[in-house]
Amino acid sequence: MLKLRWSATSPYVRKVMMVVIERGLEDRVERVTTDPWSAVTDLGKDNPLGKVPALTLEDGTTLFDSPVIVEYLDSLGDRAPLLPPAGPARWAALRLQAIADGVCDAAILRRLESMRPDGEKSANWMERQRKAVARSLDLLEAEAASLDGEATIGTLAVLVALGYLDFRFGDEDWREGRPALTAWFAKASNRDSLRRTAPPV
Repeated sequence: MLKLRWSATSPYVRKVMMVVIERGLEDRVERVTTDPWSAVTDLGKDNPLGKVPALTLEDGTTLFDSPVIVEYLDSLGDRAPLLPPAGPARWAALRLQAIADGVCDAAILRRLESMRPDGEKSANWMERQRKAVARSLDLLEAEAASLDGEATIGTLAVLVALGYLDFRFGDEDWREGRPALTAWFAKASNRDSLRRTAPPV
């Protein structure tokens, strides 16, 4: 069995679990619920960065972070790969994954900053992260037509990123002014792996 350090609210874990489902690997992955913020967590022995996800292989090797884990998982099973072979399609998928992961990075940084005590928060830092997300969504809006077609790690990552914005920033309407991206997300949200990995309400 593979051992996955897992948290229900992490968008990076959600992306990994979507790949597990898409590749038909659920019976090969043991989920180990992990709170990376706990003072007594032993996560550091699997990932010295103290982050989830971390995937321990059968030989004891541990992989991190999510782009490395999903590439490994995509090498297993016999379903259609989510990472295209070498060439333009692969670069397009990896580029989408990078922008989507970046949206999650910025959203998480903004949220963590907002949770700091009054007097310690940086409004400028939070605004910087908000703008990074907005620019990224504008790029995805402009390129929304490229999201159609066979699923790749890039399109899965975009689904996760948009879902995370709904989860953590539901009071802000990222859809406003982005009709193409909104339409794509509404259609693509029916994907089984996305529905089955939704964070707790």
